[in-house]
Amino acid sequence: MKNIIACFCGVMLCVGAQAQQKPHYTQYILNQYILNPALTGIENYIDIKASHRHQWVGFDGAPVTTYVTIHGPIGKKDYRTSATSYRVPGENPRGKSYWENYEAAAPHHGIGLQMINDRTGPLNNFSMYATYAYHIGISARTSLAAGFGAGFTNLSLNTNKVFLGIQAPVDPAVYTSGEINNFKPDFNAGLYLYSADYFVGISAQQLIPQKVNFANSSVVARDGKFVPHLFGTAGYRFLLDDDFNLIPSILVKYIKPLPVQADLNLKLQYQDLAWIGASYRSGEGFAGMIGMNISNTLNVGYAYDYTTSNLNTVSKGTHEIMIGFLIGNKYGDWCPKNVW
Repeated sequence: MKNIIACFCGVMLCVGAQAQQKPHYTQYILNQYILNPALTGIENYIDIKASHRHQWVGFDGAPVTTYVTIHGPIGKKDYRTSATSYRVPGENPRGKSYWENYEAAAPHHGIGLQMINDRTGPLNNFSMYATYAYHIGISARTSLAAGFGAGFTNLSLNTNKVFLGIQAPVDPAVYTSGEINNFKPDFNAGLYLYSADYFVGISAQQLIPQKVNFANSSVVARDGKFVPHLFGTAGYRFLLDDDFNLIPSILVKYIKPLPVQADLNLKLQYQDLAWIGASYRSGEGFAGMIGMNISNTLNVGYAYDYTTSNLNTVSKGTHEIMIGFLIGNKYGDWCPKNVW
């Protein structure tokens, strides 16, 4: 019995050591803050995002990820002077003239909070981070932000989901290993370069490598471990006309010892009202996105992923929904100025 339980948990975590341990996100382009703390306080308002992702629907024990993020600026002064500063009926406040008058961010700070819950089978990983960033203009139209996050992770095991076909208690070694329901410190950090036309970001998560055991050395033969995750993002805005802009972007992920994985994205936005998008994740499959800015305080987005791996024989795809709230939006923005 002990060996079966230990092997089950060991396999789950050793597999995790050979794959991405942090959750996947399809709509990260709408909330890059979830990947990079340097975006803390990048806009003029308090930005709240809530997301729920159900991966590989139909596959028992598939990942389910839920998060809530909140961040805002401190001491940011961004006075509007152009004629398109505010939304005028029949005009696009994010049209050509707006971007021609774009200015770099005034020096300011940002603070935020991230809460993420990721459940896969009987394993549940909860993490929380407080984040800080500093933004400064380095040219007339370009800004640079540096940020970090500090918090904790908590790994737990739902023994009710460990079914072995017989009634038996879970191996006591699972609870005495020091890994179950144990809070461990964690850090992340990043840089973000942004302008009216482009953005480039680099970030690192899970900066403290940690071993993961569910039994003592006399029970389990292999160890898993949490390893750092490195992310690189970049995107460029093309103004097709005064109503439409097209934004290709890329996300590159590196988790040692895996090969580099890339997400290629394309987003088409109509004025500051609605968008559609498509994405390709190397080795995984395709995704489609759609969203709308309902008002200057509320926006919603939905994404559907289709996997091209063998999982598509049992999976009905992946669903992800995100809701955003803009608090203290004194300029009446309907969409972000610096995160698009």
